[in-house]
Amino acid sequence: MQEASEKRQHPRMRALKAARAVIGNGHSTFDCTIRNLSVGGAKVVFESTVPIPHVFDLRFEDGTQHACEVRWRTPKELGVVFIDVQA
Repeated sequence: MQEASEKRQHPRMRALKAARAVIGNGHSTFDCTIRNLSVGGAKVVFESTVPIPHVFDLRFEDGTQHACEVRWRTPKELGVVFIDVQA
């Protein structure tokens, strides 16, 4: 049973994956770590979220890439939804 405050459409599984935020068609990249992951989004940890825009691409080590939109932000973490995935 989901909590009343839970708004995710897909359950997230714990993860520890290296990735990169890709900004400006690859002109800038920022290392990050995926802490949990679902079909529709992820929790992403950065050294700082300040330079990360509201919409960016997230590239995983295996070459998979998703366009992301930020749903929530703290100084070091982002909750993102994949905007290129059909639910």
